Parts: sequence; structure tokens; C-alpha cells
Amino acid sequence: MVKLIDVKPDALTSHSTWLIGLNDFLRYAVNSACLTLMCLAIFLATANESSAIEKLGKTQWQNEQRIPILGVTVKGDTEIGAIAYLVVAFAERTDSTGLAVLFPSASGRFSPMAETSIQQAIYRAARVAGLTTDAWSVMISVVDSDLTIHGSSLSAMVSLTVLALAKGHSILPNRVITGTIAPDGYIHVVGGIPLKLQAAQHAHYTRVLVPEEISITDGDWHTPFLMQVSPVSSLQQAYLGLTDFPLVP
Repeated sequence: MVKLIDVKPDALTSHSTWLIGLNDFLRYAVNSACLTLMCLAIFLATANESSAIEKLGKTQWQNEQRIPILGVTVKGDTEIGAIAYLVVAFAERTDSTGLAVLFPSASGRFSPMAETSIQQAIYRAARVAGLTTDAWSVMISVVDSDLTIHGSSLSAMVSLTVLALAKGHSILPNRVITGTIAPDGYIHVVGGIPLKLQAAQHAHYTRVLVPEEISITDGDWHTPFLMQVSPVSSLQQAYLGLTDFPLVP
């Protein structure tokens, strides 16, 4: 029996529910007047994957890190926080033909909108850091082959990891951020913070960075015991909080 786990755009779902989840997500997009944007995201993600494969060639990955991301899913009739793990690999090529981002299909999957949000966040983060992405190759894999990841709240964590790898740094253990990167380079609001904090606590993460702006849908929430929750608004604050290094020396 195929069971629908989640239809929310900020979710972790199993491959067995992907087709059903996509249908529900399409209905959500229509109701939200977002269908055109979603179709564009699918087109761009497909085109970008072909371009990335061509640019990557036989890339030798220079730096790699396994990172957590926080999300929300459904168990039974109840929403719960969830953690998934990604592997982010980075290399700097000798050519300057543009950013190449590859999402291997052999592992777990990202929705087209999730892929687009990650690529946008990498561009935005690099611009704030004063770096050019023209010679960057990036590969992002979902560790659990049964997961499909929707939404954009992972994009800050992924893009900041790419920056860290490009600068010879890494994300420190037991630290994670949930949020997006706005066009102006600031960390933008996301929902589900209380549930994500619970998931982080269960996985023994000691410091979680969250957007300074709080979603009105989250209501009041409390910091879990022995956890440091750090509200951040700028990319500089987020990078320092995750790596203990300044974004720009």
C-alpha cells in the first residue's frame, strides 16, 4: 500500500510516495498561483543538470562534507520534525564556463524546486562573500536513497557548506541552520522551527541557527534543553556560527 507521507513544499518524503506527493503538490501550486513558476523550475532544473554533466567531465572532487538538513514530515496524522543527510562535494575547475551543480539520480532525490533554490542560494551566497562561481563544480547527494526532499529551507545550509568548502573550511560538528537566502543576501524566514528543533535535539545537535524573522505560523516555542538556538539575519552571522570563521577576513 502506497502511503502519502507529506505534500508540503518543505518536506522529506519517500520515493514510494513521490508520484502521489507530486500530484498534491501540483494542486497546491495551482491554488497558490505558483504553477507557472514550478513548471519553469522543472525546466531549469533539467536544463541545468545536462549543462552540469557536460561541464563536470572527469572532475576530481577536492573537498567533501556530509551535512544534516532539517525538515518536516508527517507520521500518521501528526507533523514531526525530521533530519536528512546530504553529501556536498566541491571542486574548482581550470575553465570559467559557469557554475555546475549536479544532483546524482542514483541516490535520493530533490524536487525541481528544491534544486533551483539550492542553485540560487549558491549564487547569492558567493556574491555576498565576494567570490565568483564561474569555475565551481558542486555535487549534492541525498544519503538515504528512499528520500525525496522538497522545499527551500535546506538552501542556506547547502550554500553555506559550498562556501566553506570553497574557502578551505568546513561546517563544525553538531551545528546546522534552517533557512533560505534572499536575493539581498539575508537569511529569510521559514516555517516549522519548533518541530525542526525537536528533531535536532533528538539527534543531539547542540547549536541550531534559525532566521531572526519568525514565521507567524509557528506560534510560541521554547529552546530545547542544552541546545543553543542562534537567530541570524545576515550571511556573515550564519557563516561564523557554522564554521567559527568570518565570511570575509
